[in-house]
Amino acid sequence: MRKIKLFLSTVLLMGFVLFLAACSEDEFLQMLTGGTSGTYYPLGGEMATNITEATGIQTDAVSSNASADNVIALSEGDAELAFVQTDVMSNAIDGINSFEGNPIDNVLAIGALYPETIQIVTTADSGIASVEDLAGKSVSVGAPGSGTYVNAEQILEIHGMTMDDIDPQNLDFGESTGGIQDGTIDAAFITAGTPTGAVEGLSATVDVSVVPIAQDKIDEMIEQYPYYAADTISAGTYGLDEDVNTVAVLAMLAVVDSVSEDTVYDITKAIYENADSMAHDKAQFIKLETALDGIGIDVHPGAQKYYEEEGISVE
Repeated sequence: MRKIKLFLSTVLLMGFVLFLAACSEDEFLQMLTGGTSGTYYPLGGEMATNITEATGIQTDAVSSNASADNVIALSEGDAELAFVQTDVMSNAIDGINSFEGNPIDNVLAIGALYPETIQIVTTADSGIASVEDLAGKSVSVGAPGSGTYVNAEQILEIHGMTMDDIDPQNLDFGESTGGIQDGTIDAAFITAGTPTGAVEGLSATVDVSVVPIAQDKIDEMIEQYPYYAADTISAGTYGLDEDVNTVAVLAMLAVVDSVSEDTVYDITKAIYENADSMAHDKAQFIKLETALDGIGIDVHPGAQKYYEEEGISVE
């Protein structure tokens, strides 16, 4: 009898352990966003609420240092989900730029969210009407190794130019628009969602112009760097008289590959079917038809299953 009781106790204990393991899987998710004053954090908070309500999985949005740090945190198991720019994510997978020699191999894509537009900002009277016109000019390109700097390098490259063809200045967005206003620089590369506050401030004091990128160059850029997408800055933004064609990287949601297929399926469905319930301005760009724009890395099988059910092919 004692042996039978011991056997039954062991079976019950093993069953309880297995039950706890099953219950603990994907019962809590942490979503890394960005600084509290940026776009990622408030948008992520609304998105986390939607995921929690739609899936029953408690999802918390957490403030962070954004893209590059978020990818590293995911790879090290410190969170399950994170906001990141498409170009930064591709760089991480390839082990280049900020991730030189340290490729990331355990992070996958859920989908694109909204465009972060590459804006080449100048004044209407600068005489700069094309990328080629930047030659010999003093141009802000962001800090070396930053996303903006890499964007500037790649746009110049597509136009047969390098940093040696301009007088590059390593300024942040506020310093860039201040420099344009006081005439110490001629133009600035700014990668951010539009309208960008710093550029709006500049447009209140001077007539702003944004340099367009020709369609053939846009096509070439997307072919060479698939994490870019075509974008348009609408007439009226910053007082512009007409639409300006350019390119954008996109804010995307990434996930560590250990999260289950069923959970990521539910997360993806929650994001794209509940975007219209979010109040944030950028929520209007979160659409199923653009969910794979600029995604240059592998998509999680759970997200792929959802897209294919919705008639969207994941190549």
